[in-house]
Amino acid sequence: MSEHINITDENFETEVLKSQIPVLLDFWASWCNPCKMIGPFIEQLAGEYSGRVKVGKINVDEAGEISSRHGIVSIPTLVVYKNGQIVNQAVGAIPKKDIEALFKDFID
Repeated sequence: MSEHINITDENFETEVLKSQIPVLLDFWASWCNPCKMIGPFIEQLAGEYSGRVKVGKINVDEAGEISSRHGIVSIPTLVVYKNGQIVNQAVGAIPKKDIEALFKDFID
């Protein structure tokens, strides 16, 4: 069962900027092999941290405005938001423990 939310230009403000809990955003594309490598980790973490961290996936081919605002030039790019602000980010295929470390310190 998928625990992530598909983030679009239309729901970005509500789901990310106004979120009461930290948000992990995964900027990805279906043709990106490194994105496919970390995809299962993202899904696992979404389930493990359900209710404490919101996990959003942003397809860069479909949400160009959001990707452009974030200056996304390489994918996968992971961005962590808390209280409407970017607090951490990483680029590339990284291990699950490193993805978890991006947001763990921001959980209340």
